[in-house]
Amino acid sequence: MQKKLTISIDETIYDGLYRVIGARHISRFIETLVRPHVITEDLDAGYRVMAADEAQEAEALAWAEATIGDLPLDDSQFDKAVWGEVAHVAR
Repeated sequence: MQKKLTISIDETIYDGLYRVIGARHISRFIETLVRPHVITEDLDAGYRVMAADEAQEAEALAWAEATIGDLPLDDSQFDKAVWGEVAHVAR
């Protein structure tokens, strides 16, 4: 069931929505953007389906275990690997 919602937005945002998305598509565009932030059932169901796929889970586990050795164990090594010589500034 659809519900009507009135919102106030900046004129430039509205003009951009109208120009880029189109007058008859703004509601659908906004709903698509907002849905993942307010409806969690779809996300939860998706995670359950993914977790039930044993082949995919085994592949993901094998990948994770194979790549964990690539990470330095020492924080200073990690910082230098990620930030380079500016590790002391970035942290």
